Amino acid sequence: MADVPGVCELPLTRAVVQYRDVHEIDVPGGRIQDVGIALVLEGRYASSAEVIDLGSAEVKLLDLSHELVVLDWVYEPTLEHVGQLIRRAAEGERSELARFCFQVGLEVLERVGFSSLTRPSLLRIGFRDVCRDLDLHEGTSVRFVLGEGRVVRVHMDYEANALLVRTPTATRDAKVEEALAAAFPGTDLRRILPASSAAAGGYQVRFPVAMDLEELRGQIEVIRTGLLRLVTRFEPQRIAQVESVLGTFGRRETLARLRAASTPGVRSVRLRTAHAAEGTVH
Repeated sequence: MADVPGVCELPLTRAVVQYRDVHEIDVPGGRIQDVGIALVLEGRYASSAEVIDLGSAEVKLLDLSHELVVLDWVYEPTLEHVGQLIRRAAEGERSELARFCFQVGLEVLERVGFSSLTRPSLLRIGFRDVCRDLDLHEGTSVRFVLGEGRVVRVHMDYEANALLVRTPTATRDAKVEEALAAAFPGTDLRRILPASSAAAGGYQVRFPVAMDLEELRGQIEVIRTGLLRLVTRFEPQRIAQVESVLGTFGRRETLARLRAASTPGVRSVRLRTAHAAEGTVH
Protein backbone atom coordinates (compact mmCIF):
# COMPACT_ATOMS: atom_id res chain seq x y z
CA MET A 1 0.00 0.00 0.00
CA ALA A 2 3.03 2.27 -0.45
CA ASP A 3 1.26 4.47 -3.03
CA VAL A 4 -1.60 5.31 -0.61
CA PRO A 5 0.22 6.79 2.42
CA GLY A 6 -1.53 6.54 5.76
CA VAL A 7 -4.26 4.15 4.56
CA CYS A 8 -2.82 0.72 5.27
CA GLU A 9 0.57 -0.57 6.33
CA LEU A 10 -0.07 -4.29 5.78
CA PRO A 11 1.62 -5.70 2.65
CA LEU A 12 0.14 -8.75 0.94
CA THR A 13 3.53 -10.40 0.43
CA ARG A 14 3.44 -14.08 1.57
CA ALA A 15 -0.37 -14.17 1.42
CA VAL A 16 -2.18 -17.05 -0.29
CA VAL A 17 -5.11 -15.42 -2.07
CA GLN A 18 -8.12 -16.57 -4.02
CA TYR A 19 -8.55 -14.51 -7.18
CA ARG A 20 -11.61 -14.50 -9.40
CA ASP A 21 -12.77 -13.73 -12.91
CA VAL A 22 -12.71 -9.97 -12.28
CA HIS A 23 -8.95 -10.17 -11.77
CA GLU A 24 -8.30 -11.97 -15.06
CA ILE A 25 -8.51 -11.31 -18.77
CA ASP A 26 -8.44 -14.97 -19.81
CA VAL A 27 -11.21 -17.10 -21.30
CA PRO A 28 -14.43 -17.69 -19.30
CA GLY A 29 -13.82 -20.24 -16.59
CA GLY A 30 -10.10 -19.51 -16.55
CA ARG A 31 -7.20 -21.37 -18.12
CA ILE A 32 -6.94 -25.10 -17.56
CA GLN A 33 -3.53 -24.78 -15.87
CA ASP A 34 -4.68 -22.25 -13.25
CA VAL A 35 -6.59 -23.06 -10.05
CA GLY A 36 -7.52 -19.54 -8.93
CA ILE A 37 -5.28 -19.69 -5.84
CA ALA A 38 -2.02 -17.78 -5.82
CA LEU A 39 0.91 -16.93 -3.57
CA VAL A 40 1.71 -13.21 -3.46
CA LEU A 41 5.38 -12.67 -4.28
CA GLU A 42 5.30 -8.88 -4.10
CA GLY A 43 2.33 -7.07 -2.59
CA ARG A 44 3.44 -3.64 -1.41
CA TYR A 45 1.32 -1.59 -3.79
CA ALA A 46 -2.39 -0.85 -3.74
CA SER A 47 -2.97 -1.14 -7.49
CA SER A 48 -1.59 -4.59 -8.26
CA ALA A 49 0.25 -7.58 -6.83
CA GLU A 50 2.74 -9.97 -8.38
CA VAL A 51 1.64 -13.54 -7.68
CA ILE A 52 2.33 -17.09 -8.76
CA ASP A 53 -0.66 -19.31 -9.47
CA LEU A 54 -0.39 -22.47 -7.40
CA GLY A 55 -1.73 -24.60 -10.25
CA SER A 56 0.11 -23.43 -13.35
CA ALA A 57 3.15 -22.04 -11.42
CA GLU A 58 3.08 -19.00 -13.71
CA VAL A 59 3.76 -15.50 -12.43
CA LYS A 60 1.07 -12.91 -13.15
CA LEU A 61 -0.19 -9.52 -11.98
CA LEU A 62 -3.54 -9.26 -10.20
CA ASP A 63 -5.70 -6.16 -10.28
CA LEU A 64 -6.35 -5.08 -6.68
CA SER A 65 -9.19 -2.70 -7.52
CA HIS A 66 -11.57 -5.60 -6.84
CA GLU A 67 -11.95 -7.65 -3.66
CA LEU A 68 -9.39 -10.33 -3.00
CA VAL A 69 -9.86 -13.20 -0.54
CA VAL A 70 -6.85 -13.94 1.67
CA LEU A 71 -7.00 -17.62 2.62
CA ASP A 72 -3.74 -18.01 4.55
CA TRP A 73 -0.10 -16.92 4.86
CA VAL A 74 3.12 -18.83 4.25
CA TYR A 75 6.33 -18.50 6.23
CA GLU A 76 9.26 -16.49 4.92
CA PRO A 77 11.40 -19.59 4.15
CA THR A 78 8.61 -20.95 1.95
CA LEU A 79 8.50 -17.70 -0.03
CA GLU A 80 12.30 -17.76 -0.38
CA HIS A 81 12.20 -21.37 -1.61
CA VAL A 82 9.56 -20.46 -4.21
CA GLY A 83 11.78 -17.62 -5.37
CA GLN A 84 14.69 -20.03 -5.82
CA LEU A 85 12.50 -22.43 -7.79
CA ILE A 86 11.29 -19.58 -10.02
CA ARG A 87 14.87 -18.68 -10.86
CA ARG A 88 15.65 -22.31 -11.65
CA ALA A 89 12.47 -22.55 -13.74
CA ALA A 90 13.75 -19.66 -15.86
CA GLU A 91 16.61 -21.97 -16.82
CA GLY A 92 14.18 -24.69 -17.95
CA GLU A 93 13.48 -26.69 -14.76
CA ARG A 94 9.75 -26.04 -14.30
CA SER A 95 8.50 -29.41 -13.07
CA GLU A 96 9.77 -29.01 -9.49
CA LEU A 97 8.24 -25.51 -9.23
CA ALA A 98 4.83 -26.68 -10.46
CA ARG A 99 4.85 -29.70 -8.15
CA PHE A 100 5.84 -27.66 -5.08
CA CYS A 101 3.32 -24.87 -5.77
CA PHE A 102 0.42 -27.28 -6.20
CA GLN A 103 1.35 -29.08 -3.00
CA VAL A 104 1.37 -25.75 -1.15
CA GLY A 105 -2.08 -24.97 -2.56
CA LEU A 106 -3.55 -28.30 -1.46
CA GLU A 107 -2.03 -27.98 2.02
CA VAL A 108 -3.52 -24.49 2.40
CA LEU A 109 -6.98 -25.72 1.37
CA GLU A 110 -6.68 -28.65 3.74
CA ARG A 111 -5.55 -26.43 6.62
CA VAL A 112 -8.22 -23.76 6.06
CA GLY A 113 -10.93 -26.40 5.59
CA PHE A 114 -14.19 -26.40 3.66
CA SER A 115 -16.15 -23.14 3.88
CA SER A 116 -18.01 -20.64 1.73
CA LEU A 117 -14.64 -19.02 0.98
CA THR A 118 -12.86 -22.16 -0.19
CA ARG A 119 -15.86 -23.72 -1.99
CA PRO A 120 -15.24 -21.88 -5.32
CA SER A 121 -11.58 -22.92 -5.36
CA LEU A 122 -12.38 -26.55 -4.60
CA LEU A 123 -15.09 -26.49 -7.28
CA ARG A 124 -12.63 -25.08 -9.80
CA ILE A 125 -10.08 -27.81 -9.05
CA GLY A 126 -12.73 -30.53 -9.35
CA PHE A 127 -14.17 -29.15 -12.59
CA ARG A 128 -10.66 -28.79 -13.99
CA ASP A 129 -10.19 -32.54 -13.52
CA VAL A 130 -13.40 -33.22 -15.47
CA CYS A 131 -12.32 -30.96 -18.34
CA ARG A 132 -8.91 -32.61 -18.52
CA ASP A 133 -10.54 -36.03 -18.76
CA LEU A 134 -13.16 -35.10 -21.35
CA ASP A 135 -11.76 -32.21 -23.44
CA LEU A 136 -8.22 -31.10 -22.66
CA HIS A 137 -7.38 -27.73 -24.21
CA GLU A 138 -6.30 -24.24 -23.12
CA GLY A 139 -9.60 -23.24 -21.49
CA THR A 140 -11.45 -24.84 -18.58
CA SER A 141 -14.49 -25.93 -20.55
CA VAL A 142 -15.97 -28.88 -22.43
CA ARG A 143 -16.95 -28.40 -26.07
CA PHE A 144 -19.56 -30.19 -28.19
CA VAL A 145 -20.13 -30.05 -31.93
CA LEU A 146 -23.82 -30.09 -32.85
CA GLY A 147 -23.20 -30.18 -36.58
CA GLU A 148 -22.98 -27.51 -39.27
CA GLY A 149 -20.22 -25.72 -37.42
CA ARG A 150 -22.30 -25.20 -34.28
CA VAL A 151 -20.11 -25.51 -31.20
CA VAL A 152 -21.48 -25.46 -27.65
CA ARG A 153 -19.09 -24.66 -24.78
CA VAL A 154 -19.77 -25.62 -21.18
CA HIS A 155 -17.80 -23.91 -18.43
CA MET A 156 -18.32 -23.35 -14.71
CA ASP A 157 -19.41 -20.28 -12.80
CA TYR A 158 -17.61 -21.07 -9.55
CA GLU A 159 -19.27 -18.31 -7.54
CA ALA A 160 -22.82 -19.10 -8.70
CA ASN A 161 -22.24 -22.86 -8.45
CA ALA A 162 -23.69 -23.40 -11.91
CA LEU A 163 -22.71 -24.71 -15.32
CA LEU A 164 -22.87 -22.14 -18.13
CA VAL A 165 -23.74 -23.59 -21.52
CA ARG A 166 -22.84 -21.14 -24.30
CA THR A 167 -24.67 -21.57 -27.61
CA PRO A 168 -23.61 -19.92 -30.91
CA THR A 169 -26.80 -17.84 -31.31
CA ALA A 170 -29.27 -16.02 -29.09
CA THR A 171 -32.26 -18.03 -30.32
CA ARG A 172 -33.80 -20.78 -28.25
CA ASP A 173 -32.34 -24.21 -29.03
CA ALA A 174 -34.83 -27.01 -28.36
CA LYS A 175 -32.22 -29.67 -29.13
CA VAL A 176 -29.84 -28.36 -26.46
CA GLU A 177 -32.66 -27.89 -23.94
CA GLU A 178 -33.81 -31.48 -24.36
CA ALA A 179 -30.26 -32.77 -24.05
CA LEU A 180 -29.57 -30.77 -20.87
CA ALA A 181 -32.81 -31.93 -19.24
CA ALA A 182 -31.87 -35.55 -19.98
CA ALA A 183 -28.23 -35.16 -18.92
CA PHE A 184 -28.95 -33.33 -15.64
CA PRO A 185 -32.36 -34.56 -14.42
CA GLY A 186 -33.80 -32.85 -11.37
CA THR A 187 -31.60 -29.74 -11.67
CA ASP A 188 -32.71 -26.14 -12.14
CA LEU A 189 -32.24 -25.35 -15.86
CA ARG A 190 -32.52 -21.74 -16.98
CA ARG A 191 -32.14 -19.98 -20.29
CA ILE A 192 -29.78 -16.99 -20.47
CA LEU A 193 -31.41 -14.03 -22.21
CA PRO A 194 -28.73 -12.02 -24.06
CA ALA A 195 -28.83 -8.23 -24.20
CA SER A 196 -29.29 -8.25 -27.99
CA SER A 197 -30.04 -10.70 -30.77
CA ALA A 198 -26.46 -10.31 -32.00
CA ALA A 199 -25.01 -11.67 -28.75
CA ALA A 200 -24.58 -15.36 -28.08
CA GLY A 201 -27.12 -17.04 -25.82
CA GLY A 202 -27.02 -20.08 -23.61
CA TYR A 203 -28.32 -21.94 -20.60
CA GLN A 204 -27.52 -22.27 -16.94
CA VAL A 205 -27.56 -25.52 -14.96
CA ARG A 206 -27.86 -24.63 -11.27
CA PHE A 207 -26.84 -26.98 -8.47
CA PRO A 208 -27.63 -26.94 -4.74
CA VAL A 209 -24.84 -25.41 -2.67
CA ALA A 210 -22.58 -28.12 -1.23
CA MET A 211 -22.25 -27.97 2.55
CA ASP A 212 -19.10 -30.06 2.91
CA LEU A 213 -16.31 -31.61 0.85
CA GLU A 214 -18.16 -34.90 0.42
CA GLU A 215 -21.21 -33.16 -1.08
CA LEU A 216 -18.99 -31.11 -3.37
CA ARG A 217 -17.28 -34.26 -4.65
CA GLY A 218 -20.76 -35.68 -5.27
CA GLN A 219 -21.63 -32.59 -7.30
CA ILE A 220 -18.48 -33.02 -9.40
CA GLU A 221 -19.54 -36.61 -10.08
CA VAL A 222 -22.99 -35.41 -11.22
CA ILE A 223 -21.33 -32.90 -13.54
CA ARG A 224 -18.98 -35.54 -14.94
CA THR A 225 -21.84 -37.98 -15.56
CA GLY A 226 -23.99 -35.31 -17.22
CA LEU A 227 -21.20 -34.15 -19.52
CA LEU A 228 -20.46 -37.75 -20.49
CA ARG A 229 -24.12 -38.11 -21.46
CA LEU A 230 -23.83 -35.02 -23.65
CA VAL A 231 -20.68 -36.37 -25.32
CA THR A 232 -22.46 -39.68 -25.98
CA ARG A 233 -25.48 -37.87 -27.43
CA PHE A 234 -23.77 -35.35 -29.70
CA GLU A 235 -20.45 -37.03 -30.54
CA PRO A 236 -20.82 -40.82 -30.14
CA GLN A 237 -17.58 -41.44 -32.03
CA ARG A 238 -15.70 -39.38 -29.45
CA ILE A 239 -16.95 -41.28 -26.39
CA ALA A 240 -14.93 -44.36 -27.38
CA GLN A 241 -11.71 -42.32 -27.30
CA VAL A 242 -12.61 -40.79 -23.94
CA GLU A 243 -13.41 -44.18 -22.41
CA SER A 244 -10.18 -45.62 -23.79
CA VAL A 245 -8.09 -42.87 -22.17
CA LEU A 246 -9.95 -43.15 -18.85
CA GLY A 247 -9.61 -46.92 -18.90
CA THR A 248 -5.86 -46.63 -19.39
CA PHE A 249 -4.95 -43.74 -17.08
CA GLY A 250 -8.00 -43.56 -14.80
CA ARG A 251 -10.01 -40.51 -13.81
CA ARG A 252 -8.43 -37.46 -12.27
CA GLU A 253 -9.73 -36.95 -8.73
CA THR A 254 -7.59 -34.29 -7.08
CA LEU A 255 -10.18 -33.59 -4.37
CA ALA A 256 -9.81 -37.18 -3.14
CA ARG A 257 -6.34 -36.21 -1.92
CA LEU A 258 -7.81 -33.73 0.57
CA ARG A 259 -8.89 -34.67 4.04
CA ALA A 260 -12.20 -33.20 5.21
CA ALA A 261 -10.72 -30.72 7.68
CA SER A 262 -14.09 -29.50 8.91
CA THR A 263 -16.99 -31.92 9.35
CA PRO A 264 -20.45 -30.46 10.02
CA GLY A 265 -22.01 -31.31 13.36
CA VAL A 266 -25.28 -32.38 11.73
CA ARG A 267 -25.26 -34.66 8.69
CA SER A 268 -28.16 -35.13 6.32
CA VAL A 269 -29.32 -37.48 3.58
CA ARG A 270 -31.49 -36.71 0.58
CA LEU A 271 -35.11 -37.89 0.60
CA ARG A 272 -36.16 -39.68 -2.58
CA THR A 273 -39.82 -39.69 -3.58
CA ALA A 274 -41.65 -41.90 -6.03
CA HIS A 275 -42.02 -39.00 -8.49
CA ALA A 276 -38.63 -37.37 -8.81
CA ALA A 277 -38.65 -33.81 -10.16
CA GLU A 278 -37.58 -33.59 -13.77
CA GLY A 279 -35.34 -30.87 -15.11
CA THR A 280 -37.20 -27.86 -16.42
CA VAL A 281 -36.14 -24.79 -18.36
CA HIS A 282 -37.21 -21.39 -17.01
